[in-house]
Amino acid sequence: MTDWDRDAALTTARLLLEIKAVNFRPEEPYTLTSGWKSPVYIDCRRIIFFPRARAKIVELGVEKIGRHVGYESIDVVAGGETAGIPFAAWIADRMLAPMAYVRKKPKGFGRNALIEGDVPEGKRTLLVEDLTTDGASKIIFAKSLRDAGAIVEHTFVVFFYGVFPGAHRTLSDMGITLHSLCTWWDVLEACAERPYFSEAAAAEVRRFLEDPCAWSAKHGGVASVEEAMALKQRKLAEG
Repeated sequence: MTDWDRDAALTTARLLLEIKAVNFRPEEPYTLTSGWKSPVYIDCRRIIFFPRARAKIVELGVEKIGRHVGYESIDVVAGGETAGIPFAAWIADRMLAPMAYVRKKPKGFGRNALIEGDVPEGKRTLLVEDLTTDGASKIIFAKSLRDAGAIVEHTFVVFFYGVFPGAHRTLSDMGITLHSLCTWWDVLEACAERPYFSEAAAAEVRRFLEDPCAWSAKHGGVASVEEAMALKQRKLAEG
């Protein structure tokens, strides 16, 4: 990690804490969409309400993409339905790039399309979402884009949980590199600067980060990336 990446991570973490997008609730764990039980929850949708925080985060995101992917190495920016759509739009606008979005399932009428805007066939397409826990939804969206003929080698998120095993490896096995601005470790570091949460809550969060699979299983959640992937695919199939 470069000095710029570290500064960007802490700046993003501070902004997320400032707009109250970060939640610690060890005593009543959250159930994430992928089935993980977690004492922490990040609500990146709150970013859309705060224009100054939003502008800074998008600025950092575009700079990160430029540094790690390249400004002229992306032809199309595609958002994942639904939370990724606004971030894809803002990033595409700053990069002067066409924008599309990919649905979780066909809409069921009209062209029965999975991809809206235009199909980026043969185009180097950056997949954008607000966050990822274990990379499961990125794989599903990337497959839909690739099935339509897009070239998908990179995905960007504002926030990456950064604790569940195999996320980078699973995406890497598909030939996709994950780029993110910050993780829970960055949030904990930012919390050390100011007492956003109690010491007891922070200590329990640290225990979760050190062994998320065991923590999730102990609290009734899935215990592996494979379980999480299967659950997410089942939910998508059920609509």
